Amino acid sequence: MSVDRRSVLKGALAGAAVGPFAGFANAPAGARPGHSLGALVPVKDQRDGAVRLHLPRGFSYRSFHDTSQPVELGDGTMLPGRHDGMGAFKGPGSSVLLVRNHEVNNPQPAFGPGDHYDDMGGGGTTTIQVDRYGHVVNAFTSLSGTMMNCSGGQMPWGRYGSWVSCEETVNGPDVGPDFTGASNAALEKRHGYIFDVPASPRARDGRSDARPITRAGRFAHEAVSYSPKEGALYLTEDNFAHPSGFYRYTPRRHPKKAGHLDNEGTLQMLRVKGRRNVHLEARQRPGATYDVEWVDIEEPNPEFSYTEGEVPETTNDEALVYVGDQGRAQGASLFSRLEGQVYDAGVVYFTSTQGGGEPMEGPDNEDGYGRGFGQVWAYDTRRQQLRCIYQSTSRERLDFPDNVTTSARGTLVVCEDHDERNYLRGLTPEGRIWSIARNAIEGRNDDEFAGSTFSPDGRTLFVNIQAGAGMTFAIWGPWGRIGV
Repeated sequence: MSVDRRSVLKGALAGAAVGPFAGFANAPAGARPGHSLGALVPVKDQRDGAVRLHLPRGFSYRSFHDTSQPVELGDGTMLPGRHDGMGAFKGPGSSVLLVRNHEVNNPQPAFGPGDHYDDMGGGGTTTIQVDRYGHVVNAFTSLSGTMMNCSGGQMPWGRYGSWVSCEETVNGPDVGPDFTGASNAALEKRHGYIFDVPASPRARDGRSDARPITRAGRFAHEAVSYSPKEGALYLTEDNFAHPSGFYRYTPRRHPKKAGHLDNEGTLQMLRVKGRRNVHLEARQRPGATYDVEWVDIEEPNPEFSYTEGEVPETTNDEALVYVGDQGRAQGASLFSRLEGQVYDAGVVYFTSTQGGGEPMEGPDNEDGYGRGFGQVWAYDTRRQQLRCIYQSTSRERLDFPDNVTTSARGTLVVCEDHDERNYLRGLTPEGRIWSIARNAIEGRNDDEFAGSTFSPDGRTLFVNIQAGAGMTFAIWGPWGRIGV
């Protein structure tokens, strides 16, 4: 989500974590230096010698697919910008397969060859085969005709794996204009879904069938993670002006055993056990922990009536809250703008971009729902227990957390998304938060980081810079030395 609707927000206290969450514990705020593992220094891009990132000493990087200039892929696709969520899979030999989202909004012609979900949906995914140093071997369109493909999640089925891409919108011909004011009349299909995209080095095998998983809900999807034991997908929602929910989609057939994700499952929404509509977007006490349960969403895929050529009666705001309101009517909990998430050893970690401030009294279309600098939550899938493991005290420590991944050592790597000096932050098992990288692109240092993901061998961190002109980085160095 771009920052043009946001202002600098105030408030937040630090949280703490113990018990099942593997030592992600916060020390008191004053005892937790923001840059405890060393300063960042300017480092030249191995692509052309320009300084685009500040990194710890001993680290190197190479950028690729910089759409500040036209980039043509191997299948003839002109690469769109707005690089966002991304997954990394083991490719042939020592190569890495990246499946990357493009968060393109507003009705416009679909990019790339082949069948499109909606001929007037400008978003989708591209697949890139690279080496660990960011040299591109091949690239092609793998999903097109979708909109606002924000984040997603890596899945284990298929020969190389699969990427579930999420639409962060409910646009469609049956819904009025979104926050941009652009008419949706040109759209041919409803949007607001998740799509399964196979990872593959070959375009013929790596092209999605572009069939939405409608039973997983029509709402402002952000990210998804997969719990292998239960075969369930956990889904975050980034509903900018309204409370967001944390969801679970359980397919009818276990997807790892079936080899695909079916569209016959059940969608549910998280509720704190014994308490209705808890304001989890609000400032949390140290060590805040909640036992939770799940409520069923009876109508996960709303379709609103409309007359072609006329402005729909259903407003975008009404459509955005339709699914979530079903859960909230049953007491589901309220979050602030849930974004990136990742599954690791039975725990789903997810970020709340503006959580941690004063409780909200209602929607906020200008500044967004939430008055804090950000929270990191952890859901223990076995205990069905939720804990706030980190809560930012200032934008200097953690400023609007977005996409997140984990290293081989279990350290969280968090992308920031605010309006200046965006960083990649590390959150160590000891609870320290520090800087891994800073965006130093001249004239664009307010562009957000997105799509952080490690190569399967853990040696290279791939990450995007998202703006109208997108860019992807391969970063390598002595990760263990800096606690990542």
